[in-house]
Amino acid sequence: MISAWLLVLISITYISILFVIAWAGDKHPGLYRRRLARTHIYALSLAVYFTSWTFYGAVGRATQEGLGFLPIYLGPLLVFVFGAPLLRRIIYISKRNNSTSIADFIASRYGKSQLLAAMIATFALIGSVPYIALQLKAIAMGFNVLSATGTGYEELSTAAWSDSAWYITLALAVFTVLFGTRHLESTEH
Repeated sequence: MISAWLLVLISITYISILFVIAWAGDKHPGLYRRRLARTHIYALSLAVYFTSWTFYGAVGRATQEGLGFLPIYLGPLLVFVFGAPLLRRIIYISKRNNSTSIADFIASRYGKSQLLAAMIATFALIGSVPYIALQLKAIAMGFNVLSATGTGYEELSTAAWSDSAWYITLALAVFTVLFGTRHLESTEH
C-alpha cells in the first residue's frame, strides 16, 4: 500500500504536469499546427476512450466471459481506422457553421433551431452527469484501494472534506475553467 500523502503528492504532480502542458498549448497555439504535433495530440487524445470502464468493467468482463469483452472495442477501432473521411467532413461542416458543440452542430443542420439545440444540450447533460459521477467514483475507489486507508466503495465517507472524490472534482473543475471554457471558437482544437 502507498501512503495517502504520497498518493496525493503523485496525483498533484501529475495534475501539475497536465496544467503545464495545457498552459503551454494555450500560450503557444501554433505548436500543434505542425503535422507531427497533430499526430501526437490525436494519439494522446485517444486515451480519453480508456476510462474507468477499461480498468474496472472490461477487466471484470474479460475474466468472466473471455473474449466476449472485445466487441465493445470493435466499434471505436473501426471508426479510428475507417472513419477518418467522416470525421474530416464533420470537422469541415462544424467550422463552416461555427459550431462549438454537438448541440450547435445538429441544430445548424436543421435550420439553427434554438429549441432543438436546447433539447440536445439537455439530453447530453442528462446522459453525461451519471457517467461523470461513475468516473469520479472509480477514481475515488482507486485512490482508496491504493492508499493505506484500505477503504473500499462501501466505506467511502459522505463528508465532502474527507472524500477524495470531492478534491478530484475540484481539481477537474479548476482545470476545466482555466483551460477548457475560456474562449469558444470553432477553429480552436
